[in-house]
Amino acid sequence: MAVTEDVLAQRRAPATPRPAAAPDAHDLFATAVEQFQIAADVLGLDDDMRRVLSHCQTELTVNFPVEMDDGSVQMFTGHRVQHNSGPGPTKGGIRYHQSVTVSEVKALAMWMTWKCAVVGLPFGGAKGGVRVNPKLLSQSELQNLTRRYTAEIAMMIGPTKDIPAPDVNTNPQVMAWLMDTYSMQVGYSVPGVTTGKPLVLGGSEGRNEATGRGCVFAVEEAAGVLGLDLGRTRTVVQGFGNAGSVAARLMAEHGSAVVAVSDSRGGIYNPSGLDLAAVTAHKARTGSVQGFGGADDVSNEELLLLDCDVLIPAALENQIDAENAPRIKARLIAEAANGPTSPEADDILHDRGVLVLPDIFANAGGVTVSYFEWVQALQAFPWTEREVNERLRLIMTRAFAAVHETGQKHGVHLRTAALVRGIARVAEFTRVRGIYP
Repeated sequence: MAVTEDVLAQRRAPATPRPAAAPDAHDLFATAVEQFQIAADVLGLDDDMRRVLSHCQTELTVNFPVEMDDGSVQMFTGHRVQHNSGPGPTKGGIRYHQSVTVSEVKALAMWMTWKCAVVGLPFGGAKGGVRVNPKLLSQSELQNLTRRYTAEIAMMIGPTKDIPAPDVNTNPQVMAWLMDTYSMQVGYSVPGVTTGKPLVLGGSEGRNEATGRGCVFAVEEAAGVLGLDLGRTRTVVQGFGNAGSVAARLMAEHGSAVVAVSDSRGGIYNPSGLDLAAVTAHKARTGSVQGFGGADDVSNEELLLLDCDVLIPAALENQIDAENAPRIKARLIAEAANGPTSPEADDILHDRGVLVLPDIFANAGGVTVSYFEWVQALQAFPWTEREVNERLRLIMTRAFAAVHETGQKHGVHLRTAALVRGIARVAEFTRVRGIYP
């Protein structure tokens, strides 16, 4: 894929070396630890266990060169963090984004630990990322970056150690390059080193839709508790990427009017409902949902405050905070994204009677089907898409019932309830295994 002159101009604009990442305006890992401490208080967790579980076990930062199409060399910074390996191999995606920081990666790794525990998977949490705008890279440059980053973190990953997966701006092709690079280093093919691969390399049926589908399974369960008829609801989805577009389509299949969707450039709104097939075609043609003829343009900030019954944040972190939480009109929020809601906003929404399905439960469909893919790779025995979806529904249904019961028992909102269940499980692993040596 050729790189246009405009893109080359953007990429080469700085005459000085690329600056280091700016300090976090909001420390996402501090938010993750704050949420952990709230749940630890409910559990009555002792100080020793709090110290162990509030730290990440392994943090690797790598600075590595990549040769570009024009023969020049650029330096990139990447991270891989393993939060806790007590339950088993660690698991977590790799994202390519210009705002990646080690604080973000640590927070996401911690949340992955709790997420896996909430739905009962035998994994600890991990996460990885490279600070890059992949839209400024050609396909060959993206491959060079992926292979070099994989080589840099190869000592940390493996099918029984740490299993990466796609995340923001990464996809099955990136996972194929990762798998091939790792396999070349060890000298034989290792399909279980990553999940989210193309089907031809051992990927799982149903994986591409898993996060959005699992989120809608969660919405179905919560709607029953709230007495919501999904066929009479209005849905807003922030983020029309893989998870968000699938969630929007499945909500529409339930009869819900999807009145607004957005991407990184902004959103569109039609109070009568959007033609999602036409919106998808418009985005494929123009690169954004904005400018769609059957709707009004809105900002991502405005979209969160639209009149709706179900709000699905499926974009990036820190979208719902103390400033906008009092003005959100949705009755049910299902977090398809990681970390979209601040602790202060959680309390405000809970006090207002808004039910929030937290990320560590609501978007666990992705890691659940990743687990299915890993199992299929180890056994070399593929499942059908129907089998995958049936097993995913069963896990999400059981997890919702358990989390809701915990919330009712302790009188807390569902994020704390999910954290209580996840943390209790990981704490038990830690107690039983003990401290080595």
